[in-house]
Amino acid sequence: MKPPSASISRQYGAIGCALLVVVLAVAATGAWLWLDEDAGIDLKREARISALDVIGDAATERLSSATGDATHGSAVDLINRPIEVRKVSDTVFYATGVGNTVMIITDEGNVVFDTGLVLQSAKQLRALQEVSSAPVRYVVLSHSHADHVGGARLWVEQGTQLIAHEEFEEEQRYLSELDAYFYGRNRTLFPWMPAERPDIGLLKYGGLKPTRTVGDHEVLRFSLGGVSFEVIGAPGAEGADNIVLWLPQQKMLISGDFFGPQFPQFPNIFTMRGEKVRKPIEYIDSLNRLLALQPEVIVPSHLDPTVGGSEIREGMLRIRDAVQYVHDETIAGMNAGKTVYELMREIELPSELTLVQNHGRVDWAVKSIWEYYATWFHFDSTTELYPTPVRSVYADVAAAAGGAAMLDLASGYLQQDEPVKALHVIEMALAGKPANRDTLLLRQAALTLLMDKAQSGLKNDYEIYWLKARLADTAAQLRINTQG
Repeated sequence: MKPPSASISRQYGAIGCALLVVVLAVAATGAWLWLDEDAGIDLKREARISALDVIGDAATERLSSATGDATHGSAVDLINRPIEVRKVSDTVFYATGVGNTVMIITDEGNVVFDTGLVLQSAKQLRALQEVSSAPVRYVVLSHSHADHVGGARLWVEQGTQLIAHEEFEEEQRYLSELDAYFYGRNRTLFPWMPAERPDIGLLKYGGLKPTRTVGDHEVLRFSLGGVSFEVIGAPGAEGADNIVLWLPQQKMLISGDFFGPQFPQFPNIFTMRGEKVRKPIEYIDSLNRLLALQPEVIVPSHLDPTVGGSEIREGMLRIRDAVQYVHDETIAGMNAGKTVYELMREIELPSELTLVQNHGRVDWAVKSIWEYYATWFHFDSTTELYPTPVRSVYADVAAAAGGAAMLDLASGYLQQDEPVKALHVIEMALAGKPANRDTLLLRQAALTLLMDKAQSGLKNDYEIYWLKARLADTAAQLRINTQG
């Protein structure tokens, strides 16, 4: 075996050399890396679990210090959520983590719903196997996001059926092809991720092929050990490939990310990190179909279950009616000739439909709905049609106006409690003189004011983490200027 080169060490990114040592140690003891094509499937699977177990330990210890404890239903900080098994009923258990893994036990084998984040999947599997080590007959994946499918290869045994939505492979395809592009965005909003993408085969996303699929609003029914299962296509939530699992005998809905990480909350029908636009009317239709089931327990793939038929129904109705309200108000405003920015400012939930907005936000949903129906051309400016962004003239505008005038204008906006207007001017000024200390200090002040508003207002996780990233970047530039 050749010693690890410097280039190999670098490709493991911020997970660091500790992971490289772990992988090499596993390989040296005869694990999966050296198994040939004819090696037993079970042997490969067990070696893969062992490798991910130690990789997960090393990575989690390093990464969990990057952020604080999860609060107010945040899915952003869940890296610090301890991995442990919790009981929902005599036959339903889940292992906690960034994403939950749910296991339903029957006399004829087990059913697993979602398989967590790859770095935590081995620990979750080991923990649930302490409850039951019976064969896994079915693995059901709620959708193709990495924090829900990470351990799928660990759970699939010989004869296991892998069930997903018929759009699962397409959603997985585009997310895989854009992985390099999305990685930086995701890391800004989920800061516990490594600074560089880990180039380790075991950690790579994609390549899962379902053995059975379900279409939109279709129901795949099966029984196992006297337990009835219904896999339901429920589009409109987290992507085009969303499904849920219904246990009719227990009136239990295993919901994946259909409601988001917290129940109830305004759903993320727009995702700031960037994905295909989600369809609000599909989501409302899916909600109506799930309401008809009258669930008494919801088991999500993030955070903890909700119990109580009345509470669940009230929450689902409020979510449905809130999305319908925002949708209808957006349509009405468009028909009245209002701009998307006017509607973003004006549309708010009425008091009877109030929901927390730390995951999805009403104003962002307005913009998403507007552009879903009317695309990117807002009919506001001819310049929208051409590949010359407004930023291309920022430096010239700043030079024409003069640095002192730009700073005075930005300062005036800040004094009027208009931090976004101030940032527009600041971005122009920085385009001309990116290292100007006074302008950077103004940017810091504007971002701090926005952060104060975010933390005392909607507490939207993604807005807060974006602002943190921009503040950190500004502070870094100021340090460079000071050192220079």
